Amino acid sequence: MPWGKVLSTILIVAICKCSYAQTKTIQIKNGERWYGGAVTEGQQMPVKDGYTFNLFANTGGNQAAPLLLSTSGRYIWSDGPFTFTVKGDVLEITNAAAPVELDSIGHNLKEAFANAAKKHFPAKGKLPDTLLLYRPQYNTWIELVYNQNQADILAYAKAIIENGFPAGVLMIDDNWGDYYGRFDFRKDRFENATAMIDSLHKMGFKVMLWISPFISPDTEVFRELQSKKLLLNKKADTTAILTWWNGYSAVLDFTNPAAKEWFKGRLDYMVHTYHLDGFKFDAGDADFYPADAVSYEKAIPNDHSQLWGEIGLGYALNEYRAMWKMAGEPLVQRLRDKQHTWVDLQKLIPHITLAGLLGYNFTCPDMIGGGEYGSFIGRDKLDEELVVRSAQCSALMPMMQFSVAPWRVLSQEHLAIVKKTVEIREKYTPYIMQLAKASAFNGEPIVRCMEYEFPGQGLAEVKGEFMLGDKYLVAPVMAKDGKQSVVLPKGKWRSDKGEVFKGPKTIEQVVALDRLPVYELIK
Repeated sequence: MPWGKVLSTILIVAICKCSYAQTKTIQIKNGERWYGGAVTEGQQMPVKDGYTFNLFANTGGNQAAPLLLSTSGRYIWSDGPFTFTVKGDVLEITNAAAPVELDSIGHNLKEAFANAAKKHFPAKGKLPDTLLLYRPQYNTWIELVYNQNQADILAYAKAIIENGFPAGVLMIDDNWGDYYGRFDFRKDRFENATAMIDSLHKMGFKVMLWISPFISPDTEVFRELQSKKLLLNKKADTTAILTWWNGYSAVLDFTNPAAKEWFKGRLDYMVHTYHLDGFKFDAGDADFYPADAVSYEKAIPNDHSQLWGEIGLGYALNEYRAMWKMAGEPLVQRLRDKQHTWVDLQKLIPHITLAGLLGYNFTCPDMIGGGEYGSFIGRDKLDEELVVRSAQCSALMPMMQFSVAPWRVLSQEHLAIVKKTVEIREKYTPYIMQLAKASAFNGEPIVRCMEYEFPGQGLAEVKGEFMLGDKYLVAPVMAKDGKQSVVLPKGKWRSDKGEVFKGPKTIEQVVALDRLPVYELIK
C-alpha cells in the first residue's frame, strides 16, 4: 500500500489498554516477526524465542523507545518503559510503567510504523541543520582524544581541506574545559578560542562543541548549583554523585525549570562568546540516573534521558548518542561507538534501520573506521580495508562522519578510494535531501530495512543491505574478503555497473575494493 494511503484508509481497529498489568501476553501470529526497543539491539532483530530486554533505566547506550512493531502490521506502545520477552509463540510484556496499547490496524511493518508514528510521535515538520546532511562531518575525538587543543584542531581542519575533503561540520570533542560545568575553554590549551572558531568558519566549517549534563564535584560551579538546588539528589538534602565513563560527577536535574534555564544560559553564552554554531550532546543515558534519585519533580531514569533530549530542540545544529522517546523531532542521532573491527562494522545497517523504525530518522552511523578510541590504542597500523569499507557503508546513510584522519592512516591508494566514496555520496545527496525533507513532514525513515520496503518477500533476516528511500538498494561490503550475497526483491534492478537484473534474485559476488554496490529499482 502506498505510504500516502496508509493513514487515510479506514480499517478495523483492535486496541487493548492494560493499566499497569504485571504481565500482558500477546499471541504471535504464524510468520509474524517483531522489531523494536533499543537501537543497540538491532543485530538481534527481528527478535527470536528467548529474547528479552528491559527498557527501564536502559537505553542500551543509544536511542530507545517504548515501541514494538510487527511484520503483520501490529504495534505495541506505552508511554513508559517495559520489559518484553519472547517465549515460543508468545510475546510477553511485563513491568510496564504505563498502560500498554496493542494496535492491530495495519497489515505489514510499514503500516505498523505509519500508524504508530501518526498517533505517538508525529513528525514536527522541521529539519536539523542541513549541513549535517549535505557534507561529511568531522570529529576531533580519535585524533586528539582527551588532548583537545587549539593548535591541533586548526591543523586537523587545515588537513581536511588540503587533502581534498569538503568542509562541513567540525565537532570539538571532550576535554576542552577545565572541568565539567565550567563553560569556558581552558586557557592552557586554547589561547584564543574565539579566533580559532572564526578561523574555522573562514575555512568553511560550522563548529559544534561536546557537552554533557554532568558537573564536576567540589568546584565553584558545583557549589553554586548545589546551593540553588539544581542538582539531582540521592536523598532529599544530599547531592547524588554518579559514576560515568569519566569518573564521578553530579548531574543537573532538568525536572527543575531553573536548571534548564541555567544550562541553556551557559550554552547561549558559549554561542555568543565563542561564535559556536551548535553542540554535541553526549551522555544523558537513562542508566546513569539512579531509580531512587530525588528530583524536583517525580521522574524515573528514562524521564531524565528524555529531558536531556529536549534541550537540543533549541539548537538546529545538534547531535545525540543516547535518547529516549524523542522520535519525530529535528534531533540528530549517532549510533554508539563501534570498535575498529569487522564485527562492529556489520552492526551498522541493522542498528541504523532499527533507529528508523523507532522514529529516529536523522541518524549518523558511528565515526568511519570506528569511534571507540580504545580499539585504536596500541596499534601500529589500522586495517586500511576496514576503513575503506566503513566509509562506503556510511556514504549513503543520512550522514557520514570522519574522525580518524584518512590521510594519516591510509596509503595513497586507499585514501583515493575514500575520497571517491565521498564523491559517490555527493551524487546521491540531492536524493538524500529529498528524503530528509519528506521525513521531516511524514516521519518515514530515510534508511529502511528490506522487510519494511518489500513486505511478505521473506526479507526480515536480510541485514547486509538497506533501502535508501524506495529507489536505491545499497549493499556495502562487510567482509574482509570482499565476498557478499545481495538479495534483490521482486522488480527490475539496474546496478551501479549498468547491469540489469530481474528479482527476486540473489547475487553472489566478490566486490572490488573501490566499489560500493548500489541497485536502482527501475520497474
